[in-house]
Amino acid sequence: MRGNAQEGPARRERRLPADALDAAGPDAPTLCEGWDARDLVAHLVVREGRPDAAVGILLPPLGFYERRVRGRTADVPFGRLVDRFRQGPPKYSPFALPGVEENAGAVEFFVHHEDVRRAGAGAGPREISPDLEEALWRRIKIARFVLRNVHVEVTFVRPDGRAARVSRGPRGARGAASGGTGAGTGGVRVHGPVGELVLWALGRREVADVRLEGDTDSVKSLTETGWSL
Repeated sequence: MRGNAQEGPARRERRLPADALDAAGPDAPTLCEGWDARDLVAHLVVREGRPDAAVGILLPPLGFYERRVRGRTADVPFGRLVDRFRQGPPKYSPFALPGVEENAGAVEFFVHHEDVRRAGAGAGPREISPDLEEALWRRIKIARFVLRNVHVEVTFVRPDGRAARVSRGPRGARGAASGGTGAGTGGVRVHGPVGELVLWALGRREVADVRLEGDTDSVKSLTETGWSL
């Protein structure tokens, strides 16, 4: 895919994990527990190219079928898999419909790029473009699903002060509404750049550059709760 000024952030971001995977090689580690680079690119290819299997990514009862298809896909030569991902979704894929890639791809490609990038050389945060930052922020509500079992209210606060409550906690305590300027009351406030908040929300807590603010018991409860996506 050639770059041009009309590309949205997701399409531009697609090239970064592809390049990182090429550079790392099939056996390189990733931040996805149990996956090497070959497993990760197989996941990306299945996600876009096998909608019959990809539903198992979010529906655990169908996960066995997704794992089977992903395992077979991983047997394809690594370079060919990376090229397949780099070229974009097949024409028959739901991800090829207008607007779907931009809506569904920015978070996926950003996070998996960091999965390869930070696992290998221990790299830290990178500067991201303003339009990618806004695309990630618009999708920050995905954290509400990921953090659904967290027992405290959680509010994300970005450096410009904008905030989004992503977990209400057990009593549905009032806090900052998405896009507001306050950080809410009670619970835990998670401060950091938007990309780092996304990584933290999606289970990459050991590498995400964020700061937790709240009372001791709330922070302890949050950090002792496991989650990932």
